[in-house]
Amino acid sequence: MFTKILIANRGEIACRVAATAARLAIKTVAVYSDADANAKHVAACDEAIHIGGSAPKDSYLRWEKIIAAAQATGAQAIHPGYGFLSENEEFAQACATAGLVFIGPPASAILAMGLKAESKQLMEKAGVPLVPGYHGKDQDPALLQREADRIGYPVLIKASAGGGGKGMRAVDKAEDFAAALASCKREAINSFGDDAVLIEKYVQRPRHIEIQVFGDTLGNYVYLFERDCSVQRRHQKVLEEAPAPGMTEVLRQQMGEAAVAAARAVHYVGAGTVEFIVEQKPDGAMTFFFMEMNTRLQVEHPVTEAITGQDLVEWQLRVASGEPLPLQQHELKIQGHAIEARICAENPDNNFLPATGTLHVYGLPAHVTFERASHGTRVDSGVRQGDTISPYYDSMVAKLIVHGSTREEALARMDAALAQTHIVGLATNVQFLRHVTTSASFAQANLDTALIPREAAALFNQDKLGLPLAAAALVAHTLQAEQDQGAQTDATGWCDPWAQRDGWRSHGPSVRGFALEYAGAPHTAVLTTVRGNYMLAVAGQTLPLQWAVSATGALDLQLGAQRVLAHIYRNGDVAHVFTAQGAIQIVAVDALAHAGETHAEGGRLTAPMPGKVVSFAVKAGDAVTKGQALAVMEAMKMEHTIAAPADGTVAELLFAPGDQVTEGAELLRLEAVA
Repeated sequence: MFTKILIANRGEIACRVAATAARLAIKTVAVYSDADANAKHVAACDEAIHIGGSAPKDSYLRWEKIIAAAQATGAQAIHPGYGFLSENEEFAQACATAGLVFIGPPASAILAMGLKAESKQLMEKAGVPLVPGYHGKDQDPALLQREADRIGYPVLIKASAGGGGKGMRAVDKAEDFAAALASCKREAINSFGDDAVLIEKYVQRPRHIEIQVFGDTLGNYVYLFERDCSVQRRHQKVLEEAPAPGMTEVLRQQMGEAAVAAARAVHYVGAGTVEFIVEQKPDGAMTFFFMEMNTRLQVEHPVTEAITGQDLVEWQLRVASGEPLPLQQHELKIQGHAIEARICAENPDNNFLPATGTLHVYGLPAHVTFERASHGTRVDSGVRQGDTISPYYDSMVAKLIVHGSTREEALARMDAALAQTHIVGLATNVQFLRHVTTSASFAQANLDTALIPREAAALFNQDKLGLPLAAAALVAHTLQAEQDQGAQTDATGWCDPWAQRDGWRSHGPSVRGFALEYAGAPHTAVLTTVRGNYMLAVAGQTLPLQWAVSATGALDLQLGAQRVLAHIYRNGDVAHVFTAQGAIQIVAVDALAHAGETHAEGGRLTAPMPGKVVSFAVKAGDAVTKGQALAVMEAMKMEHTIAAPADGTVAELLFAPGDQVTEGAELLRLEAVA
């Protein structure tokens, strides 16, 4: 076994590897960029080496610096994590040339499976079922269009060297193919340095089911069962679970053996995932087709760890050091059910636009970090309260994993854990995840990759509390803070009675107005106090208001007949209210503090977040219509289209393709139609 390894990655996977290595008495070396100088993974390791600038191309993608860091610190092996260089055959080969063990498959296996077209041909020879498609080397756009027409729409364009949903587009009709192909190729060249694509038939009602495989240097292979990853947005996974609902033992064995055949065909070593698209027939039968092999550990590996009771990172370290697989196929058993939710900095109600900012509040559920199968909750995270989510890396903040004896138990545990996850400082998908896990389709395991659009009415723009409760929470929190401040004593223990802000009057009621903004609209709440009793008038209702501070600091809030336990955090003017029923935000409007400010933007179109301008679809003088695509930006590894908010004429383009822009930067100006 190794005595020291270098972790060529960041975030939660680097922390995860460091924790397993520490348990095995292996020292670890972290690498970090300018943006990550104070990151959690740096503190988690025994040593740390700076490798460059914040952008991945200046640091985490500079494999020569990573190898130099390993050699300088005496590390014997490099763990690539996932993303960045984890599936880069040149890096794997460079490690071998430098006398370092790459904790992953050999470069030849990465190369064989890294190009989707070639891997499809290899799998066909190995007898693994394939989706009908075009996997050839000729990338002439006209030929690709003809192949798509031959296969029949809808088709899926996929970057041949891609992964993680990048460089992937679904096309429903022939006239949309050319534009989708161009966008796909741009994203592929930016993400992978290779714009080659393949075309496949887009399977109807598909499920995305993958098999975890493992191979050792002695030629042994096993599969550690399946994971269902069908719940996706933008072709990227949102929720994963194991085992797959509805999976039969016969189909599980067939898929497992096909996955092992795929691994064996490329002499695979270490952890890998063989991904299948599963077609659901009207009679309930399922047919599976090979999609691709991810030649690394996957983000969703914890659900496999939960149901098998195994630490897959430990397996990686043992196999890379030359040991045989810890278990044989007949020794692996499924125990219970596990679900993982990816908590991301993004706004689901705004087309999942990634978000950046500081984690002013980062409250996680009380959890047990289980590395062996046990019923409980686990959080894998690479950030801490006070850290900043930057535009340089992936938007994932944490992974929330739950395990129960049944799927129903795991679902209940997931909803409770999400309800206890309190994040303030930037937009996240936590509430959206709650809506998904409690949706009819997911609860009943009616799964396919279209679940999110199918359930859209129940998933987006949801308000589980409403204005009256939101206003009550803000008012109660404000009054409680004032009362706490007024009750403070001086060094002698004296408390000034005139400092009390409890609404006391010698005669008559006390009436106080609160200007609010809720869901983008202005409102006023009026609080009337008579002899210590409160009445709150808001949204056409007047109800008694009571509250008490609980032992945890939450407010036990009662408005009329409604009673909730609310955790409330103020971040400037915004109050963030978290309850078991849901979470909302409400703004306390201070007219004096914002006097002279205006929100009028006229004809300005601004960058929704920091990033790079990829292209403009218009030029000065062009007439545009509402909803028309004007520009494309790239941020957090994804492309985002900027559309016209109204009809008008382009007055001026203020940047050029390739320019880096800050959040709020004006990209172009529109003149309204007269």
